[in-house]
Amino acid sequence: MANGIEVGEDMNSGRDIPRGRIMRLARYFLRLVGYVIVAGIATFALGFLIFYQHVASMRPPENPKADAIVVLTGGYQRIDLGVQLLVSGAGRRLLISGVNPATSGNHLRLLTRSTADLFQCCVDLGHDALDTAGNASETARWIKAHNYKTVILVTNNYHMPRSLAEIRRADDHSDFIPYPVESSLSLSDISQNPLLLRTLASEYVKYLLVQSRDWTGISI
Repeated sequence: MANGIEVGEDMNSGRDIPRGRIMRLARYFLRLVGYVIVAGIATFALGFLIFYQHVASMRPPENPKADAIVVLTGGYQRIDLGVQLLVSGAGRRLLISGVNPATSGNHLRLLTRSTADLFQCCVDLGHDALDTAGNASETARWIKAHNYKTVILVTNNYHMPRSLAEIRRADDHSDFIPYPVESSLSLSDISQNPLLLRTLASEYVKYLLVQSRDWTGISI
């Protein structure tokens, strides 16, 4: 009888030992996953702050000179600035990439209060691009067709990092001079307009995806 009790206890003990180890391993695994998640969030937040400070501090260069100018559509302010650079002699020719097919050159000319001669001689409209990757492809083809070496790139400051990454990926032979449109991104502006924060976060995520596209296979 005593022997039977001892055997039963030994059998229960034998079952309890692996169960305890499994529980300890499970707790260790959950803690490890928690640490990884916290570290990932912290890394993302730190990277976003660096991205924000970078784009918020962007300033256009004074008196830039290049072979040509490229404007990525997304706001008429960009087009106005590109035309002003063309008129000032910053570049010999201007490409406005990603123009809606329904928008004519005459419409843009009137919008920017430019002369017909300027648009006829020195402004090209790109209608093929539907996104930033399309802008890059369209720009690369245009640069190659005209054999340009240096190009001023005009887009909003928050859009500039991703645009440069896309365009340099499509054309690694040309030199690109960033000319950001200075959108106001101060903390007070963001607090008054939370959509700015969403726009910045979206651009940051898209920029990360572009940078990691070769090994993620993700296309945006």
